Amino acid sequence: MRIATTIFLTDETVTPVRLARELEQRGFAGLYLPEHTHIPVSRRTPYPAGGELPREYGRTLDPFVALGQAAAVTERIALGTGITLVAQHDPIDLAKQAATLDHLSGGRFTLGVGYGWNVEEAADHGVAWSTRRELVRDRLALMRALWSAEPTAYEGEFGSVAASFAFPKPVRAPRGPVVGPRTLIGGAAGPKLFAAIAEHADGWLPIGGRGLTEAVPKLRAVWEEVGRDPKDLQVVPYAVLPDPGKLAHYAELGIEEVVLQLPPAGEREVLRVLDGYAAYL
Repeated sequence: MRIATTIFLTDETVTPVRLARELEQRGFAGLYLPEHTHIPVSRRTPYPAGGELPREYGRTLDPFVALGQAAAVTERIALGTGITLVAQHDPIDLAKQAATLDHLSGGRFTLGVGYGWNVEEAADHGVAWSTRRELVRDRLALMRALWSAEPTAYEGEFGSVAASFAFPKPVRAPRGPVVGPRTLIGGAAGPKLFAAIAEHADGWLPIGGRGLTEAVPKLRAVWEEVGRDPKDLQVVPYAVLPDPGKLAHYAELGIEEVVLQLPPAGEREVLRVLDGYAAYL
């Protein structure tokens, strides 16, 4: 099982360069970074985990800039977003960012896609909350058009692009309906999410990994119903606090990668936690 990590990198934590070097030297499989452009002070939207919103949410580094630094000082580890708030991006710009990072890293980029939870943050980006899932679907389709081998036009409900020259291209070859970098969708288990994963992703990025015994077979059934190859489905439990029993259970479910949560802390504390996680490598 590949053991990757995630962390809220901020202006107060260990740096991307230092962390990426340590992960590669220690044999970890990857680094995934979350995204919040800003957190409106009003805080009308409750924190999904309950209680006060942790300080790091309002201080996160831009994941693409931070991952670019990580890519420049490593050769092996995977680099991903966990997740990118696609609805809050111009899709033409986002397609360029993702393709460039994938190209410069030699195909190591994973685009983690999320729909978001903070209504006020999304509203500042002009996102209508009730249609955000449809907006994300539309923007991903537009991005796939730009990533296609030949100039391809796209006309959607929320946006369009003319047939265009758009380079660099992501490194990976198309996989069925998926064009572009490795793409995983985050979110809670359910019919809408599983349909989206089967339609235009390589797999699922479930936060915490709870309930997978029931959810994974349901996702596999939806995946196979649309003609996707069962062996191609990837389920990557995300932001996991590990123990041996949990990881053994994931392995029984056919899971080949897990992303462990690191604290949003300085170098000394992060390296101490990595020392503990080394037992799972």
